[in-house]
Amino acid sequence: MSSRDRRLDRAIALADEIEKAARTEFRLARKASGLSRADAGAAVGVSASQVDRFERGQLQDLRIDQLCRLSLAVGLVPNVRFYPDADPVRDIAQIRLLGRLSDRLATTIRWRTEVPLVGVTDARAWDAVGDGHGCVDAFEAETRLADLQAVERRSLRKLRDDPTVQHVVLVVADTRANRRVLAIARGALIGNFPLDTRAALANLSAGRCPGANAIVLI
Repeated sequence: MSSRDRRLDRAIALADEIEKAARTEFRLARKASGLSRADAGAAVGVSASQVDRFERGQLQDLRIDQLCRLSLAVGLVPNVRFYPDADPVRDIAQIRLLGRLSDRLATTIRWRTEVPLVGVTDARAWDAVGDGHGCVDAFEAETRLADLQAVERRSLRKLRDDPTVQHVVLVVADTRANRRVLAIARGALIGNFPLDTRAALANLSAGRCPGANAIVLI
């Protein structure tokens, strides 16, 4: 199953879970308040038949404004918050960045993109994985370094959780802004990412294992 399919399945499952919880909370609150379906719907401009279909899970394409109106009719206030879960979908700039790197690798290195982490139940995936050169390296593409420490933490957590990968290489777009960020923060990252562009590419282009985590500006 591709990373895209896993994300789609996860999104559908989350939507079903949220809607089911909303229906349960609404029904319990309506009954506790003694309101009929018609009374609850009339208070917020929703028909009794719509309320009935909502409680039965038969209201097609439930909108956020409908959910808010139904909730307020029975004295509930919906609260939606967003939390980090899986990796974000990669855009075309990141795909091109990975392409520039893959063009520099030895032809003996097997290159795969959007590779799920092994041994985890969530939807995380490596942007790319290379093997066949004495080790397994994961590659994470960053077109714009907004928070380098956050990138470091996320990459190292993935490395910790995937027992099949030996090293992670941060592939960073060679822009003035990214160079400035790296110039400021590189010293703090040297312990976890000791290799720089020249050393990492020298090994990878020759089909050798880099032997350590790296940051490659390309």
